Amino acid sequence: MPRIPLVDLQAQYQSIKPEIDAAVARVLASGHFILGPEVEALEREVAAYCGTRHAVGVASGTDALVLSLRACGIGPGAEVITTAFSFFATAEAILLAGAAPVFVDIEPATCNLDADQLADAVTSRTKAILPVHLYGHPCAMDRVMDVAQARRLRVIEDCAQAIGATCGGQRVGAFGDAGCLSFYPTKNLGGYGDGGMVVTNDPKLAEHIRLLRAHGSAQRYHHAALGVNSRLDELQAAVLRVKLRHLDRWTEARRRNAEAYRAAFARHSAAGLEGPVERPGCQAVYHLYTIRSPKRDRIHDTLDSESIETQVAYPGTLPSQPALAAIGGRHAPVPRAEEAARQVLSLPVYPELTLDVIDRIAAATARAAR
Repeated sequence: MPRIPLVDLQAQYQSIKPEIDAAVARVLASGHFILGPEVEALEREVAAYCGTRHAVGVASGTDALVLSLRACGIGPGAEVITTAFSFFATAEAILLAGAAPVFVDIEPATCNLDADQLADAVTSRTKAILPVHLYGHPCAMDRVMDVAQARRLRVIEDCAQAIGATCGGQRVGAFGDAGCLSFYPTKNLGGYGDGGMVVTNDPKLAEHIRLLRAHGSAQRYHHAALGVNSRLDELQAAVLRVKLRHLDRWTEARRRNAEAYRAAFARHSAAGLEGPVERPGCQAVYHLYTIRSPKRDRIHDTLDSESIETQVAYPGTLPSQPALAAIGGRHAPVPRAEEAARQVLSLPVYPELTLDVIDRIAAATARAAR
């Protein structure tokens, strides 16, 4: 039986091949490859999609975080509160900006930052909050923004896994000072290489990030700031413009697949499994369909033996990472994040999955969980 991948980018390409091929050919014929009309058009289209006034293309989702922090004035001596459970880049970006991460624990239901712990984590050195919309599920941005506004803190949203997710009808990335997107190929909106973008309603912030992404230069050979080389290329922008037109359809398919998993687990009596929970008033985009079980490793091994690819995202907390443990830092105990690291397992949920394949995955998962 053919192996079921976690993500099937070949199937996605085949479904839109004529559009992709035409877009790539258009860029090759133009001879313009860095920060040209395709990037400018993508910036306008992504800003409109996210409900923000501005968008700035950069070289990666990590750069989007770093440059947003720098443009917000976050640097040495500052602390940034973030979740203890995310991909390493979340904390890495804070350190690359010169600041110190402060970790708080997570909510068990969504694995997102527990906003109720924010107020106690704030000190005189706290300058920003960096919430992560993990697995495509929105963080509790109403409570995050309440704390930020009361304490006059910046908010940089890590939307790498969550483009299009909403809370109260508002898309993530539009709540804080900046929202940071990743266009890594496996993301819901992924390119054919690295890429990222910052969305914001602040024109000065957008202008500052544009400056920083190009060696601190707005005028050739005149460098007003110490920037970096973080420019989105035209090929990626052209590909992403095609894919953006299909994103809502793909998101609906991901949501359909998530609901199919819920129904299949109920049919197969998947006792001991916890599926993802959507926050009331919010709509997730299911970058990953992540279950929880004390028998996670057994489920993983069983599915692997049945040619079903899964992913443990993530097998450890951020404070436990060697690169972060070595520098120390301030954080309260994070027992819920530690438990999640022992229990989470992500199943295939990509749009091209068929319902019979989802039922096969759910049945094998339920058997292994018993």
